[in-house]
Amino acid sequence: MFSQAILEELRQSILKKVHPDSGVTDIEFEGPEIAIYSNNPKILIDYKENVKELAKKIRKRLVIRSDPSVRIPIDEAKKIISDLCPEKAGVTTIDFDENLGEVIIEAKKPGLVIGKNGSTLREITKNILWRPNVIRTPPLTSKMVSGIRDVLRKGTVKRKKILKNVGARIHRRLFQPNQQNFYIRMITFGGFREVGRSSFLIQTKESNVLLDCGINIGGNYNIFPQLDLPEFDIQELDAVIISHSHLDHHGFLPFLFKYGYRGPVYCTTATRNIMTLLQLDYLDVAKREGKFLPYDQKDVKKMVLHTIPLEYGEVTDIAPDVRLTLHNAGHILGSSIIHLHINDGMYNLAYTGDFKFTKTRLLEPAHFNFPRLETLIIESTYGGSTDAMPSRREAEKQLVTGINRTLNRGGKVLIPVLAVGRAQELIITLEEFMRRGILKETPVYIDGLISEATAIHTTHPEDLSNELRDMIFHQGHNPFLSEFFQQVDTSDSRINIIEGEPCVILATSGMLNGGPSLEYLKMLAEDPRNYLLFVSYQIEGTLGRRIQKGWRDIPMREANGRSRVVHIKMEIAINEGFSGHSSRQQLLEFIRKVRPKPERVITCHGEEAKCLSLASAIHKIIRAETRAPLNMEILRLR
Repeated sequence: MFSQAILEELRQSILKKVHPDSGVTDIEFEGPEIAIYSNNPKILIDYKENVKELAKKIRKRLVIRSDPSVRIPIDEAKKIISDLCPEKAGVTTIDFDENLGEVIIEAKKPGLVIGKNGSTLREITKNILWRPNVIRTPPLTSKMVSGIRDVLRKGTVKRKKILKNVGARIHRRLFQPNQQNFYIRMITFGGFREVGRSSFLIQTKESNVLLDCGINIGGNYNIFPQLDLPEFDIQELDAVIISHSHLDHHGFLPFLFKYGYRGPVYCTTATRNIMTLLQLDYLDVAKREGKFLPYDQKDVKKMVLHTIPLEYGEVTDIAPDVRLTLHNAGHILGSSIIHLHINDGMYNLAYTGDFKFTKTRLLEPAHFNFPRLETLIIESTYGGSTDAMPSRREAEKQLVTGINRTLNRGGKVLIPVLAVGRAQELIITLEEFMRRGILKETPVYIDGLISEATAIHTTHPEDLSNELRDMIFHQGHNPFLSEFFQQVDTSDSRINIIEGEPCVILATSGMLNGGPSLEYLKMLAEDPRNYLLFVSYQIEGTLGRRIQKGWRDIPMREANGRSRVVHIKMEIAINEGFSGHSSRQQLLEFIRKVRPKPERVITCHGEEAKCLSLASAIHKIIRAETRAPLNMEILRLR
């Protein structure tokens, strides 16, 4: 096989470069990385700079691991770690992966585990001969993160085999850039001139890479991406990249594993954690509602084992002629702008996914500076010529005014929210205004997946905005832990809330297409003192969109299976200023600032008129070729 020959060539190249006493025992593929195993890892640690230089020369990511024969036994290693880490570090968990020779050290103050200039971490490594990975103990425990770690721990042998196979496929041939036979095609499967089921394929002579694989959460038809096209062959698929963790971008992903895909999924760690949570919830809701289940929990587990998390800015080979880099998209936690470097730089494209090109309380604004860029694929959710979004100050003023008015008249505020992104943005905002006395102090009830999604946010503080991180870790104030917020655990609690005092309710789903928000609506709708506030985009076909269009008599199914018409008399408002999407003005500002200027811009993830309008406006600004393709189109990019 070509991959074995390539691995042998890499082995020889590495052995020539490392120190003669390095004691290298094995060199093997480990996903996109090359793993070097040694029975004398102290030498490899000392020659760390040489290894970095070697990685640059062979243009591959290298990772150094100790040979199993020299690792200190786990019980003894735990004691050494405990002795070397200062008590003030607050070490909470020490977890070992015997197949990869890694140890995860979870601590309340990870900086003290690392030590000045990494001194403590180096001491730990030299004494236990395991590769340490230090992470912060989150203030809120996430059951989903713990569950994923458990799946990875139990599947460590299987995962090591998966990573070997991934590496072999990436390096299946010694790729040489070829200008003459080089082409790139883009095939659209979903999310073009529509919102929902985002998915498209990038195809070269050497590779097939799928970007996103979502579902249409609002419709009764065209729910899944059009993967039955002849251009899609699951056996030829090299990689799947997920831009972020909303279901319209990943909800169909486990289906691929059900039908034979065994390749890698690339995304950020936060995206992996949240998308697993949402997929399992999607299955649970669909089962309760008697809907078709396109996959099951076993397929979600397979997906977790095949997912390779990446950090922002990390350059990674994912196919013989494709390198991937993820950049912050500012949309939700872990959201990414995907940059593909194809055919050794002969062609580069960026896909924004959903992105926010302005700073929010929760996240930093989207990245806009790339090494090279020929084609840009950009979302158009608010790309229409009449789409205007209030400023954050105006949005917050509207929020405060509406809530205070409702509370003063004895009503209750229902805010349907997406569990990820808008919920956390509102939690931070409500907490500050209540703490400062601007907003009338009242219970804020959290219902649905919001609490678990918030716990995942606290697991990834490195992805939060600079101000929020500073507030939590340096000022000692964590808005997510405020006593203003109360988690709702049972349906009985919902009845008590409805019968109780004025309050604010944050509940999923954000589009009223199921979940506790729909249950609250049934009970609150007919009281004119109450207030329904939309802060999220409402996809066509959802109940939220129908209410926004003026529907006031809504047939709803009761717990006993019977239907009744609910007459909506409560006050209704739309506040788009909290959206995680870019406004039209922000979209065009991104186009003006993105570097380098793309030769071609393709619009997607928007209603037809918005995709066309944005494409036209972009052409007028930068005079580049612009397209707003339909689903099932094939575009030749090169």
